[in-house]
Amino acid sequence: MPLWAWILFYGLVVVMLYVDLKSFGRKGQHEVSIREALSMTVVWITVSLVFCAGIWFFYPVAPQEKAMEFLAGYLIEKSLSMDNLFVFLMLFTFFGIPRKYQHEVLFWGIFGALVLRSVFIFAGAAMVQRFEWILAIFGLFLIYTGIKMFGHQEDEQVDPSKNIFVKVFKRFFPVTDQLHGDHFFASDLHGITRKEDTLAKEVREIPCQSDAKRKPRLKATPLFIALIVIETTDVAFAVDSIPAVFSVSRDPFIVLTSNIFAILGLRALYFALAAIAKYFTYLKYGLGIILSFVGVKMLLEVFADIKVSTPLSLAFIFGILVLSMVLSMALTYGKLHK
Repeated sequence: MPLWAWILFYGLVVVMLYVDLKSFGRKGQHEVSIREALSMTVVWITVSLVFCAGIWFFYPVAPQEKAMEFLAGYLIEKSLSMDNLFVFLMLFTFFGIPRKYQHEVLFWGIFGALVLRSVFIFAGAAMVQRFEWILAIFGLFLIYTGIKMFGHQEDEQVDPSKNIFVKVFKRFFPVTDQLHGDHFFASDLHGITRKEDTLAKEVREIPCQSDAKRKPRLKATPLFIALIVIETTDVAFAVDSIPAVFSVSRDPFIVLTSNIFAILGLRALYFALAAIAKYFTYLKYGLGIILSFVGVKMLLEVFADIKVSTPLSLAFIFGILVLSMVLSMALTYGKLHK
């Protein structure tokens, strides 16, 4: 793709992020409702499908094939992201972050993920182009990850205190355990006041004398610590999802755009799924099958020169995703209403 196409794409991403920030989950003003989240999820999916249609009609080389590769990559990343959202849900519960402040963390978390994913995908594309045998390593890793998902325990908890980046950050920067609205940082003098009664029985707040003598110091709030954990966790998720997308396309533009479009709608999708997360407890098995499938697909292509067609891959991924979600909701609903 020419340089102008990359510039146009990233310009579109910036515009969409700005619209999302201004129109959805306005900063600290209200809790995002399920209806609002579902509406924005539909908008993001529609925008992605419109972009896919643009590839179908205007892509310079094999446009129909590239459009199906985009859709397959989008489904892979979207399905894996749904599992990631449940981790984010446990993370916010761990830190005790109210729902009305969660969208602020997710916005900047997704912004950081877009930057990191771009770097990883460009690096991955260069490695695959130069060392095609690395696809075999990707395939073996995806099979291992898919099998590992079947042994994942439902009651496994997220413990951000074990995150190495959080430990390093706390070593060099002060942290407070108290929330300060939707702020990532707050002064340690914030809220430290003393009340004094006047003759008119009016109550006014003045700084404590001992606090007035020392300089205020910024401290990171739990919102910023949660942001660090989300960013570093996304790096681990990218290790699974990016190689999986390379299983359906080698085109850097298709891999990047499908990955980023799937991530852009994560914030809305999180609030849409958070209320019904208990109904998707078996989704991990479907994701395990999908990862194992794309891993085997890579190995067949490298060692046996057998290529699974993109339409077949797309049908398999979509079918497993839908089947796992339907079975998950049906079985979980039955257990909850016995």
